[in-house]
Amino acid sequence: MGIIKAAKLAFDYLKYDENGNVESKQRAVDGVDLDVEAGDFIAILGHNGSGKSTLAKHINAILLPSEGTLWVDGKDTQDESKLWEIRQSAGMVFQNPDNQIIGTIVDEDVGFGPENMGVPQEEIWQRVEESLRAVGMWEYRSHSPNKLSGGQKQRVAIAGVVAMKPKCIVLDEPTAMLDPNGRREVIRTVHELNQKEHVTVILITHYMEEVIDADRVIVMDAGKIVMQGTPHEVFGRVEELKAYRLDVPQATLVTHDLREMGFDLRPDILSNEELVEALQEYRAAHRQEEITCPSGSSI
Repeated sequence: MGIIKAAKLAFDYLKYDENGNVESKQRAVDGVDLDVEAGDFIAILGHNGSGKSTLAKHINAILLPSEGTLWVDGKDTQDESKLWEIRQSAGMVFQNPDNQIIGTIVDEDVGFGPENMGVPQEEIWQRVEESLRAVGMWEYRSHSPNKLSGGQKQRVAIAGVVAMKPKCIVLDEPTAMLDPNGRREVIRTVHELNQKEHVTVILITHYMEEVIDADRVIVMDAGKIVMQGTPHEVFGRVEELKAYRLDVPQATLVTHDLREMGFDLRPDILSNEELVEALQEYRAAHRQEEITCPSGSSI
């Protein structure tokens, strides 16, 4: 069994009347099967209301299944006696870092979680240093979080989770409130934790460029998993993604448009670097003939 496993997972949001009776219910997650291996970097995409954030909250047992089962590190999230262990195994990082940072000094904030877990004082400070160094924030250890940028705050929030030594970190749209520089800082930090510390990462996002280096991409719609595969496999299906109201990386979109115009490029290009390389190869292959777009401009 992987570190995260869901079997026919379903969840209903219930609406109650004034007498406390169920008036209506809305299915937010609908029959999801999921298997995440330790060390994986998984990205989950979907438009608003697709169920991706609801699924994320199940991994930390913030929500419990209406139907089906979710296991975290082999433990059923509906087993109340295992709740503390589950939340130690799967840490959660939310959109707004201000909702997770409670300390007045960075290092005190990062040490709060381990202290609550009963970690000995000497080990707490060792974990604080390791975590802040891992996210590139050690030099800010004595700063007030209020003086930090959005990206720096989010890295402190991630350090606070890392200090509790979870096997898995779930990030629910962690860059939604950040500027482009802050987004790059956070995503770079998450990849480094995955690669160097071997922490399993589940990233919920709607920024396509953030997922091109993931091991696997999962697309959700109406509470179901509708697509999954490597980034190249998923983003190569541009029209299908558009049908689910999702964007694709800019380089992929340009490639798609060029293919529509007749250029023989592979469909799964994700980055500007890949696109430039593909165009150079195309030009070299057609060196003996003039290469023109339908508009008449050459490449």
